[in-house]
Amino acid sequence: MATKQTLKIEGMTCDMCVKHVSEALESVDGVKSAKVSLKKNEAQVKFDEPATLTQMSTAVAAAGYKIV
Repeated sequence: MATKQTLKIEGMTCDMCVKHVSEALESVDGVKSAKVSLKKNEAQVKFDEPATLTQMSTAVAAAGYKIV
């Protein structure tokens, strides 16, 4: 069963940032979807194993942003 979690994202300033964060999260094995909101500075992520918060944080950091 998929897990849903809301992640606060730091560093987004435009629609391209939203795209980069979404692509970074969806590149993690096990992430089913990532709905990123610039207005709320957050991402709603739906994922299964083997995805972990650490892997998602690493992917977002590699894109230049931060999960807080």
